[in-house]
Amino acid sequence: MMLWDGFQAMSDSQQQLFNDYAANYEAALQEGLSSTGEDSSYYARGRVKWMQRWLDTLGITPRRILDFGCGTGGSTPFLLELEGVQEIVGVDVSDSSLAIARSRYTDPRVRFALTDAIPESGDFDLAFCNGVFHHIDPTLRAGCVHAVRRAVGHGGLFALWENNPWNPGTRYVMSKVSFDKDAITLSPPETRRMLRVNGFNIVASDFLFYFPRSLSVLRFIEPALCKLPLGGQYLTLATPQE
Repeated sequence: MMLWDGFQAMSDSQQQLFNDYAANYEAALQEGLSSTGEDSSYYARGRVKWMQRWLDTLGITPRRILDFGCGTGGSTPFLLELEGVQEIVGVDVSDSSLAIARSRYTDPRVRFALTDAIPESGDFDLAFCNGVFHHIDPTLRAGCVHAVRRAVGHGGLFALWENNPWNPGTRYVMSKVSFDKDAITLSPPETRRMLRVNGFNIVASDFLFYFPRSLSVLRFIEPALCKLPLGGQYLTLATPQE
């Protein structure tokens, strides 16, 4: 059985959407992010850096990482900076996005593949996912969670980042991003519930990205605010149930 079973939740229309946007993905994303004063790399770096804090706390060294819904590989250079990484497998339903990712990142530790090429090995130490589930029909999300559950071994970790619909700035940014037009956001409790009922135990839920660049002088207090549910994005950490 292949990991593709879980990814079939991504409709043909969504696959076509991101094939169409692949070449202009960063420009479309920046259209929304421009109001924050930052580009996508600021957020990509911040997500991985925050996740590293938890990896250190939990004593997890992710040698093999699954980047679930990797798109054009925006998280790849930052995931490669994690200590001990030996392999990153980025998977996506958009072959156009994967072609761009392959052209950008040639590190031998990285490979990109369509979802039907990834075996359910159960030996990924970490599954990383950013901003994917709000593009999946709510009735079909469980299949994707099960796919990740089968890919991550016992003792592994699922780090799921999502846009926070409780943050007005996030809603504004998404309204300006053309490929987010039909996105259906998940609240933090919805995400935790989705993971619990589909084979995961929740480890933590943190919030990040409270201040735009114009208020960057205040960013030093963000770690102290991480449980205040108003950050622009939130991280849900989970481990497979026994």
